[in-house]
Order: sequence, then structure tokens, then C-alpha cells
Amino acid sequence: MLYLALSILSSSLIFVIFKLFDIYKVTTLYAIITNYVVACGVGLFFYEGTVTIVEIPKKPWFWGTFLLGLLFIIVFNLMAATAQKVGVSVASVATKMSLVIPVVLSVFLYKEALGALKVIGIVLALIAVYFASYKESSVKTGKKALLLPMMVFLGSGLIDASLKYVQERYIDETEFPLFSATVFGSAATIGFLLIMAKSFQKPLRFNIKNVIAGIALGIPNYFSIYFLLRALQNEDLTSASVFTINNVAIVMFSTLLGILLFKEKLSVKNWGGIVLAIVSILLVALF
Repeated sequence: MLYLALSILSSSLIFVIFKLFDIYKVTTLYAIITNYVVACGVGLFFYEGTVTIVEIPKKPWFWGTFLLGLLFIIVFNLMAATAQKVGVSVASVATKMSLVIPVVLSVFLYKEALGALKVIGIVLALIAVYFASYKESSVKTGKKALLLPMMVFLGSGLIDASLKYVQERYIDETEFPLFSATVFGSAATIGFLLIMAKSFQKPLRFNIKNVIAGIALGIPNYFSIYFLLRALQNEDLTSASVFTINNVAIVMFSTLLGILLFKEKLSVKNWGGIVLAIVSILLVALF
């Protein structure tokens, strides 16, 4: 449970840092790329083995990390587009409700049993995420715009499910730091290619503020993945339980941080979502 708690804390800090990006007018794309470089470096720092760059492509999980890195970049851009065209609350709900994808796949792929109370807990978790993230909005969307949150939903769920699959089939626990570093390194490489492509239209400008912001984001970003992989090894919790507790607790904890740090106001529906989140976590974790 310690690793799960640390993953929740790390992931919640990411939302706080994104909020600070907006306050201090950080250029998000450049900070995100820097963050991937930093996260990769942190992973290499904590890896106790010896490895050369030539050996990494020979690892059985290498192509998995490349695909995950590509997914990180794609889903991030989809989230940004959803927030801009449909609304931030819609992007948040689509991201967190994606927990249903790895939960369902874990039942079919790994034959994990879900008792009646756990099923009720998972259903309550989905309801809790919706109400905890709910914001009143006057934004009207067309059918094309609704495709964006659906793609975010599928992409986020695919990332979680892929992490579980690679962790289950290919990674030795001693290689978790190297695996995580390679994922972030792949994302950074793809990000650099995107920036270079954009530079032909608009010249790049170095900004120390973006670099500092990327460093601040990269450390908790790395540990959010590392601790999640560790939590998935817990023999007392199924992966369905881990993903449910992780996603719901992140919504709950980041919401509370928003209240304490940024004086954000919650509606009755938001508070109802937090209460449901607590109930769902108890049902999934204890039964």
C-alpha cells in the first residue's frame, strides 16, 4: 500500500504543478519535453545495473516503451485539444474515467476475480470521478468535438493497460527504473522531433522558466509511473483494485490540494463525488 500511496501523491503533485504552469505563464509544450528528459535522467540515476545504449533495444520490453512514449505524446496533445475546444472539466473526466479499461482487461487477460462488492466499488468510482470533476459549463459542442474526449478516454486507458501488460509479461523488478527511464526517453525524443518540426514555422526561444518548470514536473512524473509499477506487484491487491484506488484517490487528493493551495470552491456535486470516492476505495481495498 505504501507504493500505491506514493504513486497517488506523485500524480497529485503533477496536477498542482500544471496549475502553477497557468499561474506563472509557463509554455506547457516546452516544459513537458523538458520534463520527459528529466524523468528519463532520474530513472537512469536510480538504476543500479550497468547498461549501454546499444543493449537497450535488445530488451524484450523495448518496443513496448517506444509505443508508450508515443502514446504519452499523443494523449497529452489530445488532452490539450480537448481542454481548449470542449473544456477542462471534460478533459479531466475523460482521463480519469479511463480506469474502466485496465480494470475490464485485467479480468479477461489475467483472470482476476471481482466480487460483488468490488464491482459496486468500481461502479461507484466511475460515478465519483464524474461528480468530483464536475464543473458547470455553458460550452456547447458538436459531434466532432465529442470525439476528442472519447479519444482521451481510450488513450489514457490504453496507457494504463499497456503498463500493466508490459510489467506482467516482460519486466524484472530490478529493471523498473531503466524501463521507466526508457519510456520517458522515447517520449522526449518524439517531443523533440515535434518541436524541430514546429521550428520551421516559428523559431525556438530558450526560456529558463520553462526549463525550471520541466524539472519540477519531471521528478514527480517519473515516480508516478515507478511507484505504480511497484504497486501492481502487490499480491494482496488485484490490478483492478490498484487502478481503481489510484485514479479515484488522485481525483480526491488533487481536489483537496486545490482547495488548500489555490482556494478552489467545490459544489455540492463535487463534495458528493469525494464522499463516493472514499466509499469506493474502501469497498475495493477491503473486500
